[in-house]
Amino acid sequence: MSDVRMRGFKHRTEVAVLQTMIRERVGRMDSEVVPLADAGGRVSAETIISQVNVPAFSRSAMDGYALRSEETFGAGSYNPLTFKVVGEVTPGKNFEGVVESGQTVRIMTGAPIPDGADAVLMAEYTSESNGIMTATDAVSPKKHIGKVGEDITAGARVFEPGRCLRAQDLGILASIGAAEVTVFRKPVVTMLITGNELLKPGEKPVGPKIVDSNSIMLKMLVERDGGHVGEIRHLPDDRETIRDSLVHAPGDIIITTGGTSVGVEDHAPLLVAEEGELLAHGIAMRPSAPTGFGTAAGRPVFLLPGNPVSCLAAYDFFAGLAIRLMGARAEAWPYRSASYPLKERISSQIGRVDYARVKLDGGQALLLATSGASILSTTSQADGFVVVEQDSEGMAAGEMAQVWHYD
Repeated sequence: MSDVRMRGFKHRTEVAVLQTMIRERVGRMDSEVVPLADAGGRVSAETIISQVNVPAFSRSAMDGYALRSEETFGAGSYNPLTFKVVGEVTPGKNFEGVVESGQTVRIMTGAPIPDGADAVLMAEYTSESNGIMTATDAVSPKKHIGKVGEDITAGARVFEPGRCLRAQDLGILASIGAAEVTVFRKPVVTMLITGNELLKPGEKPVGPKIVDSNSIMLKMLVERDGGHVGEIRHLPDDRETIRDSLVHAPGDIIITTGGTSVGVEDHAPLLVAEEGELLAHGIAMRPSAPTGFGTAAGRPVFLLPGNPVSCLAAYDFFAGLAIRLMGARAEAWPYRSASYPLKERISSQIGRVDYARVKLDGGQALLLATSGASILSTTSQADGFVVVEQDSEGMAAGEMAQVWHYD
């Protein structure tokens, strides 16, 4: 790989080409077993089959009275029928006995249906006094009874591999007695934040120093995409210090920020080439042109620009894609999108993808910026972004554009 420092990029890799490289070079993580309580948001790595029926017994769906349905036929407000109350059953308990002709059992929602009964008459159509229940309505067989396996049947395939487990999914797993779940391991990301000019988050900017905003932003994005940030290292622009971390830092993926362009202290691309393989450096995209991708110590390495807007865009297009694929998640962006007419033209050039920040204004998308790689406030002020594809010279005012919402 030639040294582009102080020379500029003579060749720029297309966005789609780099994304294809990533798909071809990253694989899914192996699996691990986690307690059910820790499985929320994790991706199932196995087919989960229920060993039990849910519920395992017939249960009442109402508060009322369990009885023989045929004995209620003809009951009404002008023809009340009476039944002897022979007991009560509540959730978690069984009625020890059999409901005989002319009898009923007071029952609560979720309680097991007593033997001999085949329906539940809702309490609203009854009254009770001195052990006698009076019914003013009829009930059909099996009415207000939840049958065995009504929710889940034994042997049912509950979830397939690749399912990202939601809160209600954990509830399902609890209901079938699962205590643990086999899930894909989260890819562990190590961040190398390079730059002599950088202070750590929380420190006050002074003189020519600036505060690193990228690590804070990237940590949230990595976690959103199902990864885990293991370490964040703030490194000076020193070749051997950066080299040591590229080779020896822990993690499944390395993300660097800063030091990826064509300045004299932009060491990361050459170090990746020396220690592994630099597959791409310089992308046909605005912003984010100085992005790079390669491997070192057997791991994918993403070289993200130091300018925060470029860093954000490059992460979403490239590093985030890899993290989602490695964690067995869908590769698509986790942003909702909708179409809006453009309030004004977005200019671009053929051969380059533009990442245009827009604000919604009266049902239209108003362009805030396509350039300004260091102006992070354009993304905070924006409601979302529009991608102008590389085969376009731009988009006209009034044209419908797909807006990807940051929220």
